[in-house]
Amino acid sequence: MKTHMTAFIFHCRIEKKLSNKTIKAYETDLKQFAHFIGSKNTKAIGKTELKAYFLHLSHFSRKTIKRKIATLKAFFSYLEFEELIEHNPFRKVRIKIKDDLILPKTLSVPEIEQILKTLYQSKNAISDLKSYTYKEVIRNIAVIELLLASGIRVSELCSLKRSNITPDFSLIKIQGKGNKERTIPITNTATQAALKANYKHFRPSIKKQSHLFINRFGNPLSEQSVRLLVKKLSKAARIQRNITPHVFRHSFATLLLEGGADIRYIQHLLGHSSIMVTQIYTHVNERKKTELLISKNPRNLITI
Repeated sequence: MKTHMTAFIFHCRIEKKLSNKTIKAYETDLKQFAHFIGSKNTKAIGKTELKAYFLHLSHFSRKTIKRKIATLKAFFSYLEFEELIEHNPFRKVRIKIKDDLILPKTLSVPEIEQILKTLYQSKNAISDLKSYTYKEVIRNIAVIELLLASGIRVSELCSLKRSNITPDFSLIKIQGKGNKERTIPITNTATQAALKANYKHFRPSIKKQSHLFINRFGNPLSEQSVRLLVKKLSKAARIQRNITPHVFRHSFATLLLEGGADIRYIQHLLGHSSIMVTQIYTHVNERKKTELLISKNPRNLITI
């Protein structure tokens, strides 16, 4: 089992070139399965063992169970293709798990305005324009502006390089999940100005590191730093709930949909491989319609 796991992970990392995040998830899931199976040989694993393992996973969320099963399916498909096992046990197992429908958290337009207002006020409050504090605020503005204007994932934002953006900062090229590329126009002048200001103030470090967003040590900005920035900024803007960088992504998609954008364009902008993933935002839109009718329905004006 251990030898087969090592070969599979090597295949995923070198041949399929999957992301480190996906590789880590695969390793975690396979180690858990190996612990459950014990000393049993991979070739001896069949339908009975898989069903027992599925039962063992029942305390996890549906989404987690689906991921762990998907990992095993990929693992056994690889073993079968490489002729390391004679029979794929999943060929005799039928399992269908529906995800819980959890509507994504979004920011309202007033909340977005408050976040931006807080950011720009903090910039205007700094008198020493050569201080690192000022540079940091300039960078933070660019980070938040880009999250709002593009729906970019935090991992994509942190790996963004200067070469991925046109000279006039009007178009960015994103390397998304599965190494899939997509382009997003930056049409808002405030966002373009923020990106240009960030480049101006961090130019030496950006040229050295090639990454667009740089921390105080001259290294690429980390995902954790962006999460902490969003958390701190939300608190300063007096938003009374947990906000993450992904909430900006949800807000970007939801506001586009509410503005009449075609869902297939939104799918491309977000980098979703399937339209089914993007469909979640139609549920948010339906909720908005319901809220609108509750508060604004003309029938409410009639007392009869």
